Amino acid sequence: MTAAAERFGLGGQVAVVTGASAGLGVQFAHALGSAGAAVVVAARRADRLESLSKDLEDAGVECLAVACDVSRAEDVDRLVAETQGRFGRIDVLVNNAGITEVVPAEEESLATFQNVVAVNLTGLFLCAQRVGRVMLEAGRGSVVNVGSILGLVGSGQVPQASYAASKGGVVNLTRELAAQWARRGVRVNAIAPGWFESEMTAEKWNDAGNQKWMRTRTPMGRPGRPGELDGALLFLASEASAFVTGQILAVDGGWTIV
Repeated sequence: MTAAAERFGLGGQVAVVTGASAGLGVQFAHALGSAGAAVVVAARRADRLESLSKDLEDAGVECLAVACDVSRAEDVDRLVAETQGRFGRIDVLVNNAGITEVVPAEEESLATFQNVVAVNLTGLFLCAQRVGRVMLEAGRGSVVNVGSILGLVGSGQVPQASYAASKGGVVNLTRELAAQWARRGVRVNAIAPGWFESEMTAEKWNDAGNQKWMRTRTPMGRPGRPGELDGALLFLASEASAFVTGQILAVDGGWTIV
């Protein structure tokens, strides 16, 4: 392996992934593990975490599963405590937990809006703050927030006001945390995925009209494929991006350029 390639490695490091019970979270956990990290997987669905943990351990990845609702401060504090108790450090945080509600803005209830923001934005802040304290004390660390193209541009045709608002908040929270922590050794960046098929987007992908719209609107003419976020994740998590902070990396087939 060349010196340049080694900079993407995470050997000896500990990575925490929230929202790890399905979809992109599962993919992220495997990608980090394959790069050499011990992986802590967190989500609300404990049964799925146990299955993922077994898969990771079967692949030779040291793993810890922690049931956690990121919108609950006590759950996040327990996640941090259990991670430190097991590994004594946290080097990478992937803030991936998220939910959505597809409904016209004029019909979306206040309770629904608040719930989406509580998970996608407030929960992300809680995790970044609590893990950030550990990283700041150590003088090192990388936080990778999972945003969305809908934090950069509007959609309209797939109405998700609460989701778009929360992801827009993630974008500028990423910049603010990066600015506050840059001189203290902690980098904060974000990935903004385009259209990737997952459990959360299943409803959209089951609709032929939505599929045609997404493919027509995307310059590359297709959705993202499994694994196509791995490179961006490992770049931002590792020393390969040692001089990068406060950046939003869109992985979207060109969606946001037109």
